[in-house]
Amino acid sequence: MSLALFDFDGTITTRDSLIQFIKFAVGKPKFYMGLFSLCGMLAKYKLGIIPNDQAKETLISYFFKGWDYALFQKVCDAYSLNEIDRIIRTEALDKITWHKSKGHRVVVVSASMENWLTQWCASHDLELIGTQLEVVAGKLTGKFATKNCYGAEKLNRVRAALQLDDYRPIYAYGDSAGDKDMLAIADKKFFCCF
Repeated sequence: MSLALFDFDGTITTRDSLIQFIKFAVGKPKFYMGLFSLCGMLAKYKLGIIPNDQAKETLISYFFKGWDYALFQKVCDAYSLNEIDRIIRTEALDKITWHKSKGHRVVVVSASMENWLTQWCASHDLELIGTQLEVVAGKLTGKFATKNCYGAEKLNRVRAALQLDDYRPIYAYGDSAGDKDMLAIADKKFFCCF
């Protein structure tokens, strides 16, 4: 059986779903006020002073720490089912459809939170490996429950979930440095293209 691994943000989508989700969840005024408050941290991230996972966790914590998990998931599901399609690349969806028509196993492997990708993936009959959020006593802590599913961690999570020797060929699709480890294990690699 063949396996197709797809990065989500920038590969399947035209924009970063994290940014789009935050705007959807808190509204544009709060989103932009939050970015202003976090501009020092964001500048450090852009300059390479702090890593991707630290920057993302800081964003998540700023906007969502203390949220009731059930409410958060409800907002995530609404975003997933009603908004994500607006940023999907037609050619990516066409490629996913092609893989499924061939009977290939298709897995989305994303640094984004599984919470807002789950319903979209389910609606397209796709498996999902993503970053998970920590929940304590029904509230978001603002921290990750897993490592950020980015870079080497993407490959670690794929290896933990799948017996890669069972699949040939392996296809992988990505668009950034965070996908290179996943692309490295593929027989057929597609970087910024389909």
